[in-house]
Amino acid sequence: MKQTRLMKMLAAGMACAMAVSTVFAQTSSTTTTTAGATGVTTSTSEVSGSGVITTYTPGSDYISFRTETSTEPVRYYYTKKTVLVDPEGRAVEWSALRPDMPVTYSYVKEGDRMVVTKVTLAKPVTTYQKEQTTTTTTTKP
Repeated sequence: MKQTRLMKMLAAGMACAMAVSTVFAQTSSTTTTTAGATGVTTSTSEVSGSGVITTYTPGSDYISFRTETSTEPVRYYYTKKTVLVDPEGRAVEWSALRPDMPVTYSYVKEGDRMVVTKVTLAKPVTTYQKEQTTTTTTTKP
């Protein structure tokens, strides 16, 4: 009887810890702008997170990340304005993205879509150049 009560308390504690870690895994900031004499105010909220790329297909309009607190990948859309950089802040080509790359990202919610504004790779992209040498041997007749 006491063991089941202890197990329930431990399970509840784990659920609370998971919920708290989810809240702390993402940060957000809100920007409010007022336009001209009409006084139209718009507000956008940018949220940041980190995770691992699970799906990226060149030419598509989305990229999927698995966050550190979620087992299921989440789909985010990107646009031509989305910036992809390495840890030093240098621009990186989209063709360098691969599944299982750790990243941090920022996104805004536009309607029911989450649109990525910036993706920062956690590790520098490594490139290598394949060199091929050919040896030719000639013999005298």
